[in-house]
Amino acid sequence: MQRINIGDAAATVGITPKMIRHYESLGLIPEAERTEAGYRLYGEREIAMLRFIRQARSLGFSMEQIGALMSLWNDPDRHSSDVKQVALEQLAGLEQRQKELDLMRGTLQGLVARCRGDASAHCAILQTLADAPASLPAGHGRAIKALKEVRPGERRPQRAPRAARALADAPVSAHAALSAWSRSFSQAAA
Repeated sequence: MQRINIGDAAATVGITPKMIRHYESLGLIPEAERTEAGYRLYGEREIAMLRFIRQARSLGFSMEQIGALMSLWNDPDRHSSDVKQVALEQLAGLEQRQKELDLMRGTLQGLVARCRGDASAHCAILQTLADAPASLPAGHGRAIKALKEVRPGERRPQRAPRAARALADAPVSAHAALSAWSRSFSQAAA
């Protein structure tokens, strides 16, 4: 395969040129070779790396996890147990998010069931949302911080290694905060 430009590489892999530049800026792929005119060129190795990233993203792996997986992929002395550990952590995260989504769906189904959905102005959904408890669930501030971690145009701050983070307080995910908020409706209705 000859070297191809960023647009062709993006089309080959099924991502946008902007994402390729983003992955390059994060160090997930090496800085591209450039033509005399400054155009990026990609070969088979880079295309394989981009496909790897796309597949990992489709499974919900974070950029940090993808970086770890790519390091393992490129390490001939790797242990499959290390790869499995990253995948198990992702699976646990997906299962937790699914539980939280199920709880939110159940709450919303209950709200929809209580709304008459007729021509009257009264709506049980709006009333329940308006009557939400004023007190915020424990960890709500951390959840808001998690929601605001990355704003458009900003780079995500570098994170400590996984082992160091495990020793620190685990931040509450935005899903956890929403789940706690959902539970407050269920408890209020009971």
